[in-house]
Amino acid sequence: MENIIKSLAVIILSLLASCSSQQSLQEYYVDNSENPNFLTIDVPASILKMDEVNLTPTQKEAVESLRKFNLLAFKKNTNNEAEYEVERKKVKEILKNDEFVELMKINSQYGKGVIKYLGDEDAIDEVIIFGDSKEKGFAVIRVLGKNMNPAHIVQLMQAIQKSDYRGEGLGEIGTFLKG
Repeated sequence: MENIIKSLAVIILSLLASCSSQQSLQEYYVDNSENPNFLTIDVPASILKMDEVNLTPTQKEAVESLRKFNLLAFKKNTNNEAEYEVERKKVKEILKNDEFVELMKINSQYGKGVIKYLGDEDAIDEVIIFGDSKEKGFAVIRVLGKNMNPAHIVQLMQAIQKSDYRGEGLGEIGTFLKG
């Protein structure tokens, strides 16, 4: 009996250790919130001021599924290039996790990126946007919502473009993301 209890204890501890061995994206945000190389901000979806925009019913549904945004950006400079490489690799490793489903890749004049999501295909709870620029740094944006639909992501982007929102309330991170 004692051997069975010891075996069960070892199995349980092994499972707990394996479950927590890889850092989650949320843990990464918390761990770096005080790091001076990072800019962080949590904003409610209401900051987009979408209630004043003439939206299609699908766009309205997409906007209503949003709750908040968590933004984390590493601002690269000549003094932190090595740390930039280390932190960028950490984020990419976290995003390789099978629980993240890739929605699309981004390749623009500003840099490269990827959009992934967590949840079921028809009920997404979190969209992750990762963008990387070798000159400026990288940003990870967590879009948190309730039952977001992947088909509505494009509708949401169109709705934001219709609005007159230009990054107000985002402070330094808004400047970083814009240019």
